[in-house]
Amino acid sequence: MILFKRPPDEKGPVWFSVLIGVFVAFGGLLFGYDTGTISGVIAMKYWNERFSTGYIDADGKPAISPSQSSLIVSILSAGTFFGALASPLLADKIGRRWGIIISSWVFNFGVSMEVISVAIPLFVAGRFFAGLGVGLLSALVPLYQSETAPKWIRGMIVGVYQLAITIGILFAAIVNNGTHKREDTGSYRIPIALQWLFSLTLIIGMHFLPETPRYCIKRGDMTRATRVLARIRCLPPNDPAILAEMEEIRANYQYELSLGNSSYLDCFRMGMLKRMLTGMVLQILQQLTGVNFIFYYGTQFFENSGISNSFLISMILATVNVLSTVPAVFMFDKFGRRPLLLWGGVAMHICHFIVATLGTSTTSQTASGVIIVLNVAAQKASITFVCLFIAFFAATWGPLAWVVTAELYPLKHRSQMLSISTATNKHVPSFSTPDSVCCHDILEWLVNWAIAYSTPYLVNYGPGYANLQSKIFFVWGTACMLCVGFVYFCIYETKGLSLEEIDEMYQTPGLRAKDSSKWRPSVHFRETPLTEITYHKATGGSPAQAQAAPVAETAERAEREAVPTLPNPTTAPIIGPPPPESDDVLKTLQEAVLRPAGTFTHPATQNPAWNSHSPLSAQTALSNLPPSSLASNKSAPSLGTTPNEGGTSSSHPARRSFGR
Repeated sequence: MILFKRPPDEKGPVWFSVLIGVFVAFGGLLFGYDTGTISGVIAMKYWNERFSTGYIDADGKPAISPSQSSLIVSILSAGTFFGALASPLLADKIGRRWGIIISSWVFNFGVSMEVISVAIPLFVAGRFFAGLGVGLLSALVPLYQSETAPKWIRGMIVGVYQLAITIGILFAAIVNNGTHKREDTGSYRIPIALQWLFSLTLIIGMHFLPETPRYCIKRGDMTRATRVLARIRCLPPNDPAILAEMEEIRANYQYELSLGNSSYLDCFRMGMLKRMLTGMVLQILQQLTGVNFIFYYGTQFFENSGISNSFLISMILATVNVLSTVPAVFMFDKFGRRPLLLWGGVAMHICHFIVATLGTSTTSQTASGVIIVLNVAAQKASITFVCLFIAFFAATWGPLAWVVTAELYPLKHRSQMLSISTATNKHVPSFSTPDSVCCHDILEWLVNWAIAYSTPYLVNYGPGYANLQSKIFFVWGTACMLCVGFVYFCIYETKGLSLEEIDEMYQTPGLRAKDSSKWRPSVHFRETPLTEITYHKATGGSPAQAQAAPVAETAERAEREAVPTLPNPTTAPIIGPPPPESDDVLKTLQEAVLRPAGTFTHPATQNPAWNSHSPLSAQTALSNLPPSSLASNKSAPSLGTTPNEGGTSSSHPARRSFGR
């Protein structure tokens, strides 16, 4: 792929995975387009005259009041808050795919209400239902993307969601610029109605895309999960790469099942609290960078600041937003998450303080609140730095906040935690189980609503308003420095790690965020025996800690359970790898990995023929290996004929499957 090298152990073409991720990102386009549309609509002359309830602005023209503007803009975020809360219900009950389809229809219902409205109450109601659909999609789309993407390009694919948002904002700016001079209802109905086109495209396309393999495993359908993963990876279902990935996903899910069911309260318990707070604060800080202020109120703000063609300026900003996001999605898996977030925060801080300084030192205000521009060149320079801010945001914090929160959570809590964290943000976008998704989405949209609602009161002139004007950029600039400190101390580097490996990293005691780029996984769930997972469940330690437990303690547990002590993985002899050209050995490999769900392989039996859950007994598996593969292993212990470690026997309690 562009700008980063494909790992040597990755097989199969990636074009279909990329195509899926890019298409599903249409959900982000809906949110971006709606954000850009409302910024222009509330600044249109005809719309203000039609929806005004008697308020007169500083120029003596009919308009909506700042409080009405605050309600109309922020009500979308209120809807997205509840949509984010509801996203786990759809994601876990009917699936990620059908959840996206239903969410799109909810969005269409809200858009229809906006189109037919001729007064503020119905328009506000339509904005709420449109927000409900956007809130659902903001959790489900990144969840779908991250569960279908290969780990080595997952950051790029999830980052496309942010790119889709920026494209939606650009489309809205172009359409608004083309219709805002119309003296009829088409000035606002045309931009709003175009959202149907994007939503229907997503609905139709999702009927042809598969469900995610992780959801299939969650529902206990291993056959379908294998078939779906093979389709996404463009490989045969019995390919060793497909079997190995399926085994890792399934074993991790069964391990999490052994810890019991999850709830929203579990997202805030000690085991998950650190990750939950990380995702929530990250989404809050993304909102506090000030990007939503520019895209929600930018057109109106530039107009009030004395800039003659505010619609054109908004279109330029949207173009910069898109152009900066395009290369960014290729950078995440090349340079990592932490460096981009750190330096992006520093650059945004500098831009905000320059804009605030220029705005406050080169403008004045009349007694009636009209802005007087004292230095036109300085105003143009401030627009330049606003563009630079948008460029830095679009290349770093815009997409990366979504990428990082999409990777934070284990499968068991993923949807709840993602929904909570994204409910806190909502500017622009998540993977986890629907509960983890929900925790994030809830907080994200909550903060988004708070910013959208309070901004007119902070910026505008008049009794009861703070009249900050350009000084509001000092607030955003200070928040950007908080972003830098948070990333340095709290954000782990997850580049190149699978979702299961990220889970292990967060369970590693004593690992600091600044050292996380040097961390390497030490255990795979498909290699963890059931007795060790039982130990983990009892002690609360990580699988790696359980694996490193004293041999004597392991033997004592095994004796208690009337099971022969498992070999020490560091000393037990391992059967050497069979010759790669042997078709018989490949067949044995495929049979060994395609085994019943809910079982695990001990590290001492890493050779496929030793697989403890093969339909073949271990003795039979050995007999299928060519003599050459055993030549260098004279000291290998005899397995005997009992099927404790191998074979099909699973009657002993310690070897039973967790079930699906």
